[in-house]
Amino acid sequence: MAIKLVIGGFSLIFISAYAPQVGLDEEEKRHFWEDLDKVVKSIPPSKKLFVRGDFNGHIGSISRGYDNVHGGFGFGDRNGGGVSLLDFAKAFRLVITNSSFLKKEEHLVTFCSSVAVTQIDFLLLRKDDKGLCKDCKVISSENLSTQHKLLVMDLEIKRVKKVRVVDDRPRIRWGSLTLSSAL
Repeated sequence: MAIKLVIGGFSLIFISAYAPQVGLDEEEKRHFWEDLDKVVKSIPPSKKLFVRGDFNGHIGSISRGYDNVHGGFGFGDRNGGGVSLLDFAKAFRLVITNSSFLKKEEHLVTFCSSVAVTQIDFLLLRKDDKGLCKDCKVISSENLSTQHKLLVMDLEIKRVKKVRVVDDRPRIRWGSLTLSSAL
């Protein structure tokens, strides 16, 4: 799903994705990544792109080999699904924002069940727009569902002031004229 918002002269495109679960076959996973690739390729570089998803993969706590997309503050150990996400981010020059800020474990974990405590939900944005993201964290007191935690990103979008074009012609300052100079 993709949503376009226009705020202060910026076009923001938000994509929400849900990757196939770990137990599903590789063909289904390959179709997911191909479809997501097509959607991201269709968005011009001039637009601000944000990808949010339950990627059902673990990027791990260390950036090892993915320094340009992984901020070094993930959770747990990397797995195949996490490698797919990191490769996707690298291919499209995206950064994983919830690995870019040092957080306590409770602000990194996005999924809790009786079997596992993991980080499988991620927010990504274009590397050139990384400065827009001021923070990214899990709100541990809010549940999206019984197992998923709410992941939020703080953005700072400054409105660009339009520069007024000054004409080169000399201007008459009518308010400066006196009655005697007008005659």
